[in-house]
Amino acid sequence: MDDDLYDEFGNFIGEEVEASEEESEHGVDIGNYVDDEYPEAAPEAPPEERMDIDDEGPRNAVVLYEDKQYYPTAAQVYGEGVETLVQEEDAQPLTQPIVAPVEQKKFSIEEADLPPVHFDRTFMADLMNFPEQIRNVAFAGHLHHGKTAFVDMLVLETHAISDRLDKRTGKKRDEQLRYTDVHVIERDRGVSIKAAPMSVVLQSTKGKSHLFNILDTPGHVDFVDEVAASFRLVDGVCLVVDVVEGVQVNTEQIIKHAVLEDIPLTLIVNKMDRLILELKLPPNDAYYKLRHVIEEVNTVIEKTLPGRGAEKRISPEKGNVLFACTSMGWCFTLASFAKMYSDSFGGVSVDEFARRLWGDVYFNPQKRNFTRKPLEKEAKRSFINFILEPIYKLFSHTISESPEDLKGTLEKLGIQLKPSQLKSDAKVLLKLVCEQFFGPSTAFVDMVCQHIPSPVEAAEQKLSRYYTGPLDTKVAESMKKCDQDGPLVVHVTKLFSTTDAKSFNSFGRVMSGIARPGAEVRVLGEGYSLDDEEDMALARITDVFIAETRYNIPTDGVPAGNWVLLGGVDNSIVKTATIVDKKFEDGEDAYIFKPLSHFTESVLKVAVEPINPSELPKMLDGIRKINKSYPLVATKVEESGEHIIIGTGELYMDCVLHDLRRLYADMEIRVSDPVVRFCETVQDMSATKCYAVTPNKKNTITMAAEPLDDGIAQDIESGAVRIRDPARKTAKFFEEKYGWDMLAARSIWAFGPDEMGPNILQDDTLPTEVDKKRLNTVKESIRQGFSWATREGPLCEEPIRNTKFRLIDVSLAQEAIFRGGGQIIPTTRRACYSSFLMASPRLMEPVYSVSMTGPQESVGTVYNIMSRRRGHVLSDGPIAGTPLYRINGLMPVIDSFGFETDLRINTPGQAMVSLVFDHWSIIPGDPLDREMVTRPLQMATPLATARDFVLKTRRRKGLSEDVTVAKFLEPEFYQSLVEGGTLDGV
Repeated sequence: MDDDLYDEFGNFIGEEVEASEEESEHGVDIGNYVDDEYPEAAPEAPPEERMDIDDEGPRNAVVLYEDKQYYPTAAQVYGEGVETLVQEEDAQPLTQPIVAPVEQKKFSIEEADLPPVHFDRTFMADLMNFPEQIRNVAFAGHLHHGKTAFVDMLVLETHAISDRLDKRTGKKRDEQLRYTDVHVIERDRGVSIKAAPMSVVLQSTKGKSHLFNILDTPGHVDFVDEVAASFRLVDGVCLVVDVVEGVQVNTEQIIKHAVLEDIPLTLIVNKMDRLILELKLPPNDAYYKLRHVIEEVNTVIEKTLPGRGAEKRISPEKGNVLFACTSMGWCFTLASFAKMYSDSFGGVSVDEFARRLWGDVYFNPQKRNFTRKPLEKEAKRSFINFILEPIYKLFSHTISESPEDLKGTLEKLGIQLKPSQLKSDAKVLLKLVCEQFFGPSTAFVDMVCQHIPSPVEAAEQKLSRYYTGPLDTKVAESMKKCDQDGPLVVHVTKLFSTTDAKSFNSFGRVMSGIARPGAEVRVLGEGYSLDDEEDMALARITDVFIAETRYNIPTDGVPAGNWVLLGGVDNSIVKTATIVDKKFEDGEDAYIFKPLSHFTESVLKVAVEPINPSELPKMLDGIRKINKSYPLVATKVEESGEHIIIGTGELYMDCVLHDLRRLYADMEIRVSDPVVRFCETVQDMSATKCYAVTPNKKNTITMAAEPLDDGIAQDIESGAVRIRDPARKTAKFFEEKYGWDMLAARSIWAFGPDEMGPNILQDDTLPTEVDKKRLNTVKESIRQGFSWATREGPLCEEPIRNTKFRLIDVSLAQEAIFRGGGQIIPTTRRACYSSFLMASPRLMEPVYSVSMTGPQESVGTVYNIMSRRRGHVLSDGPIAGTPLYRINGLMPVIDSFGFETDLRINTPGQAMVSLVFDHWSIIPGDPLDREMVTRPLQMATPLATARDFVLKTRRRKGLSEDVTVAKFLEPEFYQSLVEGGTLDGV
């Protein structure tokens, strides 16, 4: 103890430290003493100072057990500005892991890395700068005719993946093949669903390299929307036809579309081995079968363009027909086969010899010359003598000879095989022999280069057909030349989802300039025009790829004339789009490419809803993605709140709903029974003029409805006549084709419900009775009312079709404020509805064209099943040169659900059927006839069908039970009609 600090009694006499006093004042030091050690005279702090409490408190304070803090609070750990959420310990369900595993969703097959190829990829990138060396083609044809197999053949030639195939057998080997089928459903079902791009470098017979951009399109009739989207990007079509089945229903559709769109056509007659191994036809009959298939194609071309088929005719001597067998990996044209002879026998002119290898040209072996007439009965055509017989001999020797004999035979032909290969299975052996005998597919390259134009040659024709802007601007000139240095213009027609299905890449064709990553662009949608720039968005290109189906090659730019896969620009694109520079030089206007014209319609619809109502936003996002993924799918919300998806057929809808459940929404949804789109139409002219008065009682609109002439609706929908064309041009079309008088033809105001809608609004008012200047001020409002009316008809809110609405009289208020859109639009709609209901309204339903291919014994089954489904057969007959029969018929779409399954069960899987939308047909019976009684669970009688459909559709949509004209007519006018007896038959 320090004596200077304490007196003799032990009292502290040293200087007091300020901090100690402060601490004792706050009562902190007290905690350091045990009870019996408290000093007797503890100083008391003044009362006012006791209120000054230190929040944190000293470290040595006495803290009760229940107030002790063992763990830091969230605020102490993360800071004051962080929002923290405290939950009960049992808030998370047991089914959900505390730390969820990282999910990597993969919905399509893709290469782990860029696969090795037999050409240099930098060389391919260099070829992209030379549009003359590029060919953009699509493989199209019917289901299972060999399009994907042909692409596989080209992939195996260009990609070093044969060692990978050799290690696999059965299904796993098959998965490595079908290279362009990458979707999960495509794998499971063995059918292509999406168009798939491939870019490969191929050599011609002369050794010149070309860059081939190929689109492998689906062959099923339900997926022709993918074909239409592909045709917009290509310069030519390779039509693939199975030599046994011939021209099927989808082949016919594709030929018609290609010919009408003026796309060059080449023919690949595939599966030649079936003639030898399956049908076992002798060479002479095989020649007739081949000729018959080629003529079938030419017949469809002639029917599509009557009188002009000769210029688009395809024929082997022209060089635009290729004979192929994709399973054996070979193909040839007349010229390539002639070259094989030329290589073996010098001095043979390839072109001259090739011209003599088809048709009624006979070879005389004695004189060694060709004649047009057979000199003897056994004379053989040159095609049989020089091509078919050698192929038949090659097949028979390979299959029948022992390995030792076969080795000698093949050596004479210059074919070298290993001893182990000579002992392999017949199919494998045939493939090996044919691959060496025919060599690579240079014949295909020659045919395409000769008959399909390069991007530069085809640019002008493409612009004149699809570009909406003027063709004399700098941008148009740049597109005509495929100028890399010009402004960027990309025409996008497809959206491909990424591997995880969370976003989309936009696939299109670079028409001008170079698509580079990082570029800022304008994305112009289908609704964009100079007057209405709403459908425009600014975006930045994040990625630029060369699309190769299973893998994408990243690149720093894709020049004009090529296809490109763009990332980062898909947000505002739904179906198609035009991507242009942020600003053109000289301030030029941007124009779009026309939306796709499809060769079928979506008529089958289902309603969807989430099983868990809280997942509705998730489902809506999935539906938006579905809309992007499938070109022809349509989605809408009914008045009742139903979410409707409309597609082309059952398989199409099955794939759409699979993608919605698994890929895009990843949830369970409830799906309604399938129904169809209906249409409403009229049979007669309105029984009386029908007028409607605006709510402010100052304007009156009088209308009459009548049916359109047959064919007008189809012409409008196909684009043969356009409302945007000059009035004189539109009028001339109706005058010349349908015999309309000049005044009526020039008075067409609108097509409805949209620019290509199958209804007409006509101004039939007289200048002596109506002030035309004042009428023109409300013209746009009347158009909108007409569009609204034709979009949702009065019978059951289905679109109106094939109807002309004539504006007979209009009485308008003098003041503009009394004749605004709010007054005129709903009144026009009421006038349209009342005139429609007074003109014998009828309901229309979609009808499928049914095409069945199968053995003769299945014909009777088809007749029976179709008769039970309100269908009927139009024709049936054998397919030439085969044991198969083909039946064509018609069947209402609403009765077709399950037809394919029904047929396959009843014909043990032997019959293949294709259902394609054909036309709209009026349903028998009056839909407003209240005397028709429909009983539950009973099929309606034929004349009560229309009434039955209207009532059930109205109930499903949540509308009132029945429809009456009184709802749309003015009360006093309705009363006068009732008294006059006009409504007795309505």
